[in-house]
Amino acid sequence: MNSANILVVDDEPQIRRVLRSTLTSQGYVLTDARSGEEALELVRKSKPDLILMDFNMPGMNGIETCREIRRFSSAPIIMLTVRNAERDKVMALDAGADDYVVKPFGIEELLARVRASLRRHASGEAVPPFASKDLAVDFDTRRVVVRGEEVHLTPKELEVIKLLIVNQGKPLTHRRLLQAVWGPDYGDETENLRVVINQLRKKIEADPAHPRFILTEPWIGYRFEPPKTPGARAAAKPSRKS
Repeated sequence: MNSANILVVDDEPQIRRVLRSTLTSQGYVLTDARSGEEALELVRKSKPDLILMDFNMPGMNGIETCREIRRFSSAPIIMLTVRNAERDKVMALDAGADDYVVKPFGIEELLARVRASLRRHASGEAVPPFASKDLAVDFDTRRVVVRGEEVHLTPKELEVIKLLIVNQGKPLTHRRLLQAVWGPDYGDETENLRVVINQLRKKIEADPAHPRFILTEPWIGYRFEPPKTPGARAAAKPSRKS
């Protein structure tokens, strides 16, 4: 049985009732909130292991709430919405959400995504820091410094750059990145990955239009290219098995 603490944020009582019944039957500890404002207070108090949040809420909506939560918490966030527009998905991922589920959703699918998000969040492998003249990433403390200035990365951005750095110099396919960071059910949702890569480039590249660290491998995926200057050190040597 599970014992993770899950926060459900939705202004619809019926949705909260259904999720409470479903999640508690699986052993999860559930807390719920009716608004973004209430959710922020509960996240600070109870520090949930995962957050299920409605995209559309009166007052502070899901996107605004997600951005605020990301200022102080790295808990996985799965957005729930009745809309399936690509623009909404981009907005959710850009705000720091880890996943996106469209209502009405299948309970088994939702539970699988909850399990996958909790598993990824709990099983982060220890990776030594990466340091160069213009970029330093400490994965243990989640601290990223770009040209002397500290920048904030969302959990997904940090996961993507971690995988790229561990395999630096080697092209990683879209599918491999998606399945490693979002889970085995992903592979074709390249828009998710494109959003994260674009945001990473804006944050770490001196010229995002002409990246120096995160390079595009046409028709394949992306590659992290470490600086070729003396003194730069990498987080890990590329694995020949991967």
